[in-house]
Amino acid sequence: MTRYKLVLEYDGAPFVGWQRQDNGPSVQGEVEAAVAAFCGEQVNVYGAGRTDSGVHALGQVAHFDIGRETTGDTVRDALNHYLRKAPVTILDAAVVGDDFHARFTAERRHYLYRILNRRPPPALDRDKVWWVPKIVDVEAMHDAAQVLVGPHDFSSFRATSCQAKSPEKTLDRLDVMRDGAEIHVTATSQSFLHHQVRNMVGTLMLVGDGRWTAGDVQVALDARDRAAAGPTAPPEGLYLVGVDYP
Repeated sequence: MTRYKLVLEYDGAPFVGWQRQDNGPSVQGEVEAAVAAFCGEQVNVYGAGRTDSGVHALGQVAHFDIGRETTGDTVRDALNHYLRKAPVTILDAAVVGDDFHARFTAERRHYLYRILNRRPPPALDRDKVWWVPKIVDVEAMHDAAQVLVGPHDFSSFRATSCQAKSPEKTLDRLDVMRDGAEIHVTATSQSFLHHQVRNMVGTLMLVGDGRWTAGDVQVALDARDRAAAGPTAPPEGLYLVGVDYP
């Protein structure tokens, strides 16, 4: 058996998420169907991050094993051929060792959250950004974000349905910056809790519009209670940008 590593980008809008489910199409299911069409083998494709419904990826990483030996370029081009009707593209495919695992050997995951912060609504980027028409204080958001950097119990920022064994994570980076009409929130950690990034963004938006301060974010973090933090930002602004490996 040969193991192949994939790097993918996709539009998450038409999918129930990365993970295969019975209630609709998934990115994982689309890629597995493409592999089967390519080589006739039924495989499990393992992803680095289980992105939710509506969440996009610029650099999702996945792997699978097949008996057929070929080149990474051939795998990339063949899968893209069979994925041509889906908003999923294989950016790269390469042969890797059996010790590589897209999820378990990942050292860091990088996420981007895009907020369109202007009065007119989006046209081309509809379903690709969170539209916030009221101009907000980005510097205050960035300052408050630093409260969350480091090792913490993130119970206040995890989904009630989160299945992680521990709420403790180390957030390596959480930056908020303006880029023209957009606000970009970038987050880096080895791993994240379910909805953690979206819950942090929703909380920071309370700071941006003047309802909360950095001190309020600290209080929410210390409470270790989901009800103490802000709302969950919508999925369409979130992107899995990349995954680091040894």
